[in-house]
Amino acid sequence: MNEIPSSGFEEIRHTADWALRVWASDLPTLFTQAAQGMYRLEGVEIASTPRVERQITIKGEDAESLLVAFLNELLYLQETEQLAFDTFQCAITNHSLEIKAQGGPIRHLNKAIKAVTFHNLSIRTTPQGLETTLTFDV
Repeated sequence: MNEIPSSGFEEIRHTADWALRVWASDLPTLFTQAAQGMYRLEGVEIASTPRVERQITIKGEDAESLLVAFLNELLYLQETEQLAFDTFQCAITNHSLEIKAQGGPIRHLNKAIKAVTFHNLSIRTTPQGLETTLTFDV
């Protein structure tokens, strides 16, 4: 019997854009998996040096708006500073997200995502934890 990992992501078919199903046992892990899945869809490869660190603070109305704002901030840093991140420490309280992200310069990128959308976005509680489906505008 194949066991489903407690957190992860998988690409799902979408007619025009890209979509990603993400699941995790808790909200901080869900955010981390979403970021890692987004980078995987883009084919991002991060250079091993120099390592960089960014503190990211985001305010939002709910978990969904925090997730979209977080991923769009990562896309902004990707576009403006050519940075991507592979390690995240997330703290979520009420309507605030504090992230310490570590990564480096982008060595390779297959295809950039333009934006993360709110299309049918809902973070759902499952028996295993949390799950959502993200749609990306490419």
